[in-house]
Amino acid sequence: MHATNVRNLKKNPSLALRQAEESPVLVLKGNEPNALIVHLGKTLADTEQSVRPSLAASLFKDGTLSLGAASRLSDMTLQGFLLFLADLGIDVLRSDETTGHEVKNLDRWLAS
Repeated sequence: MHATNVRNLKKNPSLALRQAEESPVLVLKGNEPNALIVHLGKTLADTEQSVRPSLAASLFKDGTLSLGAASRLSDMTLQGFLLFLADLGIDVLRSDETTGHEVKNLDRWLAS
């Protein structure tokens, strides 16, 4: 899947149309998904199959979906989806304000 923003789409719409021949083009407005350009020469089933993993990865990255829910949305096995996320450079594990506390608890548990 390709992505562009509204400004680049206005500057060079033919590039987005060429890219859409390969795979759908996600149009971002203010860093948020706004539209999807789909080549009409592709079947709807082909388009859906190419969009589902990317949409699932985006929703997982944003924290909207859990890993399991995103994997189901992608129509991939969990292992396949994890590899897909790795190829995109999306971290599966995330640190938050409780991570340091959890690491200390784990260290104490492992020491006992």
